[in-house]
Amino acid sequence: MSANKRVSVSAEMNAGFLVSADIRGHQVKIDQPEAARGSDQGPTPLEYFLFSLGGCICTIGRIAAMQQKINLRGMKVSVEGDYNPAGLLGKPSEDRTGFQQVQVSAEIDADMTDEEKLAFLDAICERCPLHDNIKLETRVTHSLVAPSCMA
Repeated sequence: MSANKRVSVSAEMNAGFLVSADIRGHQVKIDQPEAARGSDQGPTPLEYFLFSLGGCICTIGRIAAMQQKINLRGMKVSVEGDYNPAGLLGKPSEDRTGFQQVQVSAEIDADMTDEEKLAFLDAICERCPLHDNIKLETRVTHSLVAPSCMA
């Protein structure tokens, strides 16, 4: 078994719904639309989640194409998720809180038949860590830490 690699991100929220992070020097913001009492300074967490899956599929597609010497001119990946917002609003619901279903569709610009493109997409999704995390159960833990002194 090879060594695991840790990825770490810290998010911070103060007033309102705006959440920010500095990820390897990239300033990232998550917010809610104004209609949901946010300031609309960034995508919602759910939108980032779906974008992350699409981005991971594209990235793994590029890696696989380079390894297989496929001239991948580009990919467009659309990701949609269906969820019932009742749970996140604290209302009773028989549904889970998260996405009930996630649909991925891809356009692959390469000199391949449709059958080859589908096999390529299947192989990409098998290699994609985020696809794996959604498809299979991943243990998630949480804990509380003492607040730090904020200057």
